[in-house]
Amino acid sequence: MSTFILGIESSCDDTSAAVICNSKILSNVVANQAIHKKYGGVVPELASRAHQQNIIPVIDSALKEANINKNQLHAIAFTRGPGLLGSLLVGSSFAKSFSLGLGIPLIEVDHLQAHILAHFIQDNPDDKIPQFPFLCLTVSGGHTQIVLVKDHFEMTIIGQTIDDAAGEAFDKAAKILGLPYPGGPLVDKYAKLGNPEIFHFPEPNMPDYDYSFSGLKTSFLYKIRDELKLNANFIEENRDDLCASIQKTIVQVLIKKLEIAAKELGISEIAIAGGVSANSALRQSLLDRLETLRWNVYIPKFAYTTDNAAMIAITGYLKYIKKEFTDFKATSYARKDSRV
Repeated sequence: MSTFILGIESSCDDTSAAVICNSKILSNVVANQAIHKKYGGVVPELASRAHQQNIIPVIDSALKEANINKNQLHAIAFTRGPGLLGSLLVGSSFAKSFSLGLGIPLIEVDHLQAHILAHFIQDNPDDKIPQFPFLCLTVSGGHTQIVLVKDHFEMTIIGQTIDDAAGEAFDKAAKILGLPYPGGPLVDKYAKLGNPEIFHFPEPNMPDYDYSFSGLKTSFLYKIRDELKLNANFIEENRDDLCASIQKTIVQVLIKKLEIAAKELGISEIAIAGGVSANSALRQSLLDRLETLRWNVYIPKFAYTTDNAAMIAITGYLKYIKKEFTDFKATSYARKDSRV
């Protein structure tokens, strides 16, 4: 039997809708908000207004691209949180209304769980999916976590950042170098042209499996400040090497803790998720361990790394099978507690 789920994602500044048939994505439409570029970051009020403008056209496009009509849908899945509250409310309000109007179940989805469960999308029959238990390094602009995944909805955070996220460190480094927002992808781009051994930055020494990136950001800032006093063209002359060096340091910090966790827990099924999982150095570092550590590595397709509704749709489908439906009284939440 074919089950069609509409997924709606609106946690930050991307409005996205996707249609899934069982575990295969039929459409995944994303509307980006270019307005934030001139502010150097996401402006919450502008984001929520843009979601209001985009959500109906995006959902209409997703249904048309999937070649189904709304009456064929079996359920509506939406991001309940965490994220920007105003943005989340746009998606949840529309999902509730659409679900009520069609008389079909409503399914709430946790944004962070969805990033991990994107690995269970099978667009092709031979697409590999992780075997339980597995470790997932979830890395984005707002979160950095090592998650122990024992089942689709049995997840435990065993390590996380105590301050800034890895994605924030990438974006901050880009901003210091004068690169436009979003800066993380540009750091990756220029790093490919540079030498990662030219500059060295201290790696934080955190207990257990936790991370910290605030000190690394400060070290990078002070290095640039001091060098600019000696040479006003320092950034221009060393941009590629600076990008390569800071990227190498961030990736090393991420992978070292993941290696420790995998060894101590005896787990060789390893996945990455979140926006920073698109970073080429992080991907390659993980692939290198296929041989050296005999890990089974799972890396998401680029379309499923940043915020997207495909990951909401697959999570909705997995919940639909279990008949885990949502009450219309469910409220959005901006922050995440200790659960996954």
